[in-house]
Amino acid sequence: MTEVDVAIVGAGFAGLGLGIRLKRSGASSFLIFERANDVGGTWRDNTYPGVACDVPSHLYSWSFRPNPRWSSFFSGGAEIHDYLVTGANEEGLGDHLRLGTDVDAMTWDGSRSRWALHTSRGEFTARTLVLACGRLTEPRIPDVPGLDTFRGPLFHSARWDHDADLRGKRVAVVGSGASAIQIVPHVAEIARELVVLQRSAPYVIPREEHHYTEAEQAVFERDPEELERLRSTLFWTAEEAYAQRAGVPAAVEAARRRALDHLAAQVPDPELRAKLTPHYEIGCKRVLISNEYYPALTRPTVAVEPSALAAVNGNTLITANGARHEVDAVIFATGFHAAQQPYARIVRGVDGEVLARHWAGGMTAYASTVVSGFPNLFVVNGPNAGLGHNSAIYMIETQLDYVLGALDHLEADPDLVLDVSREAEDEYTALIDELSASTVWMTGGCESWYRDGRTGRLTLLWPGYAHAFRERNGTFSLNPFSLSPYTPRPYTPSPVSPTPSITN
Repeated sequence: MTEVDVAIVGAGFAGLGLGIRLKRSGASSFLIFERANDVGGTWRDNTYPGVACDVPSHLYSWSFRPNPRWSSFFSGGAEIHDYLVTGANEEGLGDHLRLGTDVDAMTWDGSRSRWALHTSRGEFTARTLVLACGRLTEPRIPDVPGLDTFRGPLFHSARWDHDADLRGKRVAVVGSGASAIQIVPHVAEIARELVVLQRSAPYVIPREEHHYTEAEQAVFERDPEELERLRSTLFWTAEEAYAQRAGVPAAVEAARRRALDHLAAQVPDPELRAKLTPHYEIGCKRVLISNEYYPALTRPTVAVEPSALAAVNGNTLITANGARHEVDAVIFATGFHAAQQPYARIVRGVDGEVLARHWAGGMTAYASTVVSGFPNLFVVNGPNAGLGHNSAIYMIETQLDYVLGALDHLEADPDLVLDVSREAEDEYTALIDELSASTVWMTGGCESWYRDGRTGRLTLLWPGYAHAFRERNGTFSLNPFSLSPYTPRPYTPSPVSPTPSITN
């Protein structure tokens, strides 16, 4: 049995970021568990052709590890992955990483006031557990009849099959979201035929790319203040976009017009343009950026089927509108199990309560970080901690500040146990519901992965400005926690149902 002060599950931006902050503070008793054999999270897993970020590079990076050498305004996936690997190495996280380690169960032991972790590399206990598992980790493939009858390459975008030769083949891309619009242009160049199965058309705006010159990179390297000014400009420019998500009429109209003008400029054929015109309010789903997606769809070898996949019969794909397409390979760009996080099934709190059961009505957490009945547990990049208009890294860093503040209190009092009150969590949840009620996500006329499909609640995004999230949730306070003398509850191990191990 190995004991540590802090157990971190996941080695992406959040887990590595917390590890770096702990290491720099002089802390040594922490471990980062990762099921894969490398760090990097989603930027390790997604290796499909064209993978890139749609947030500016200098904003989509740790503020405490700026990178003056980003090659372009929007970084490619491999470059971001390298940034994370380099950060872990240069900050000395090697001894704290447990790569290739499946975490099968995380259980609060009330008799010892510690978390017990059952892993593929043995048993561990920790006073504090930080779930930095991310939300884009478990690929979602539609459960359609006949899927097992398909003969040929069939894979999800986040599990790209690099051995599959798509040249000269008939290929289907199922989905039209952020991954699909990056994949389609590349597959269109090599496939004999390509069909895109589009359940709903996305809004797409121009990608204003810029490749940094050696001179620009040298300035950023020589003058950190100039780099910080750029980051600040990028942040506040992105903040302006929240007005559209909040439903401000002028902002909505301007955003809609920009997207539809882009569509009109790149797709001259009225019939195709009609298929690609969204029928919901802009921002209700993720707004995508691309200069290549629409032109790829105008190729004579590419077809758009405005319908969802309904069934598979051998190598025939059947859509909900009855269309049939014979293909040799299928690529699912169908997103992830984001609103119902798989790791929640293997986390047990006070009295053995399963986190998934606590979240049966949708994910909730006070300050988007702590959950009642799960003492000394912190969820980073979890309930209502995402954004639809700015950088996720800013939000992650805000939560890391909150976690580090809590750790300071725990270090100062060896007997302290932090269990946020249910009242505080409920009040915060009510606030989220109130703030989101008038946003485009709740009134825009679409279904999106931002909302929990069981209740319709907005559970993934923060319904406000990013800086408002930091003002409200960036500083830890003991006020919402039950601080009466803690009496350990009797601990009875509960059987854990077989579930996939979740660590990134």
